[in-house]
Amino acid sequence: MQTVNTIESPGLNDAQVLASRKEFGRNYLKRKSRSEFFEALVSLVKEPMLILLMIAASIYFLTGSVQEGLMMIGAIVLISIISLYQDTKSRSALEKLRQFTQPKSLVIRNGIESPIPVEDIVVGDLLILEEGVRIASDGTVIKAHDFSVDESILTGESMSVFRYGSDPVYQGTLVASGRAVCQVTAIGNKTRLAQIGESLDLIEVEKTPLQIQINQLVRNMAFIGAVVFVFVWAINYARSQNVLDSLMKALTLAMSNLPEEIPVAFTTFMALGAFRLMKVGVIVKNAKTIEALGSANVICTDKTGTITENRMSLAGIYLPTENAIVSIFDKPSKETIHVLSTAMWQVSPNRSILWKSHYIRHIKSYLAKMTGLTSKWFTNTR
Repeated sequence: MQTVNTIESPGLNDAQVLASRKEFGRNYLKRKSRSEFFEALVSLVKEPMLILLMIAASIYFLTGSVQEGLMMIGAIVLISIISLYQDTKSRSALEKLRQFTQPKSLVIRNGIESPIPVEDIVVGDLLILEEGVRIASDGTVIKAHDFSVDESILTGESMSVFRYGSDPVYQGTLVASGRAVCQVTAIGNKTRLAQIGESLDLIEVEKTPLQIQINQLVRNMAFIGAVVFVFVWAINYARSQNVLDSLMKALTLAMSNLPEEIPVAFTTFMALGAFRLMKVGVIVKNAKTIEALGSANVICTDKTGTITENRMSLAGIYLPTENAIVSIFDKPSKETIHVLSTAMWQVSPNRSILWKSHYIRHIKSYLAKMTGLTSKWFTNTR
């Protein structure tokens, strides 16, 4: 295994950096230029429930029920304001999260190691990667020492993989151990992570069960209203031969059969639910997903890095004499301390009695923190 002590290449010079940036661009994900607020507004106007409310308000005005029409318009405006405000706050919170993920990377340029913003990395740069660093671009390992990478963001696998000379590394992955020098091969939208993101954008978002039921309800209500309207209009026109009078009577009767309170209640409750979640720090991009998640019985998800920390910790110890797994949060016995200290001592580079005593003290200190017991109790368990 090669070590990162020295490297012959001085990295790119200023002229090469400018040439590379001109050819490949900057290291950031180019998103489609669009007005997200306008898209949210269009999406809101397309909602079947809101369309039904607007139709109901129009019918109220046509039939002379101005007060009812104004009340319906007020409900539409209130629901729209809450939904757009919630969408704007969610987008703002997501944008702040993106800003947190823009640290600096250590590169070699002009023979000097210097930290630069991730956005300034260009193809051909030499990246210095150390434990805990999030890799900012795709690249190839040039030199490495005990270098392993956590690629769970790409593969979902929790175990880190070792990378040696000429092996690839990918943007977004995390250095788990060691140190390496890598040459950048792809940045921005050309990285593996960006390509995965672009493929996800092509997936059509399925409608939630609530959306399907609401759309079906709106269609049924519209169909019944249309049938009633045509039937009443035909009867009145046959009797009076007055087209306008027949239309007004048909609209009035159709409106009386239209339960406009249902869409108002549905839309208002979803908007208020999203607003309440937003107040406690939950980012809600789509209010309708709240109902879908609330009615879920089983959630299938890739847990690594999603609902877990992608990090292992000690939870229990198997004691051979008791033939059982003992929780470390319980009052530890002498055997528990012996098992832990011996295990750490066995993998230590120096297996002397002095080192074993050191590990025993370390284990006692650790268990004291985990269990809340005083160090005096552990002193008496020698």
